[in-house]
Amino acid sequence: MKTVTVQLGERAYPIHIGEDALQQLPGLIEASGQRGAVGIVTDSNVGPLYAAQVEALAAGTGRRVITHAFQAGEDQKRLARVEEICGTFLEAGLDRASLFIALGGGVVGDVAGYAAASFMRGVPFIQIPTTIIAQVDSSVGGKTGVNHPLGKNTIGAFHQPNGVLIDLRMLGSLPDRELRAGLSEAIKHGIIADEALFAYMESNAAAILSGDRAALVYPVERSCEIKAAVVAEDEHEHGARANLNYGHTFGHAIEAVTAYKKFLHGEAISLGMCAAGHLSEALGMVGPDFVARQRACFEAYGLPVVWPELPVEETLAAMTKDKKARAGTLKFIVAARMGEVVQRTDIAPESVRAALEAIRG
Repeated sequence: MKTVTVQLGERAYPIHIGEDALQQLPGLIEASGQRGAVGIVTDSNVGPLYAAQVEALAAGTGRRVITHAFQAGEDQKRLARVEEICGTFLEAGLDRASLFIALGGGVVGDVAGYAAASFMRGVPFIQIPTTIIAQVDSSVGGKTGVNHPLGKNTIGAFHQPNGVLIDLRMLGSLPDRELRAGLSEAIKHGIIADEALFAYMESNAAAILSGDRAALVYPVERSCEIKAAVVAEDEHEHGARANLNYGHTFGHAIEAVTAYKKFLHGEAISLGMCAAGHLSEALGMVGPDFVARQRACFEAYGLPVVWPELPVEETLAAMTKDKKARAGTLKFIVAARMGEVVQRTDIAPESVRAALEAIRG
């Protein structure tokens, strides 16, 4: 097992990565200092697979355990779910001495994390991500929140977990489409910060997609290292952390115009990164070889690189509501080369429109 630490001073926390990482749960619960009941949040897909095991590990610390499960799906990432979670735990008698556990993918982690940030004005929580996209990205860094019909993740809070347990065995139950979509974030980490990671993703697509956990260890560990370093430098996204949003301004808008129903998050981000690549080329930052290399890698993982039906004007309108906008100005992350990106706020609307047109195929 490998441990990566998110260095945030007194709020530093471990990310345990391995095939037995779940066994670290009792230690994390004890280390939290919370003596009250444990509230587990999961969904209808993950609960039947892993809730009993997590409940047993938590109960083994002598604490009372209550589980709340909601229907799986991106469309459940709403304030109503947060209210339901808090209601279940209030009725069960949880209080400020309690601890939450997020057991699931990115939706569960974001919703449970926001519930933890809100419950009694904030209680600690532990992330147990069960999908690849949550393991390499959303479970690390303390971004929690829910969607609004006008924008993704527009309601939320920064609330760092007390620890993250990445048990690679849990990926064995992940559907193929979810695996492919989640790997887009690992590819992104290579594009923005580590060409060697990108090259690994290029060269090992077959082994990774076959479910070979040995092939997944490196991209999961390296992604966590990259994200942990960025979060330690810029916890609240005032500077370098925005680099993690490469392709996301486009991708989040695509999700919004499809009501989060057509594409999985990683699929929308794949399209968004393709648009960001075209934008980077149009700005003279990279050449066509970069765009082609990026696209070929996404295609190797079965990720979308074009969407002929893309509604350009609706998507542009959705982008103006992106939570990353400042005083009406959008910040775009563009590639300088493979493994390095820069931030730009001087992008003309015509260039953004052209980038969207480019991914219509």
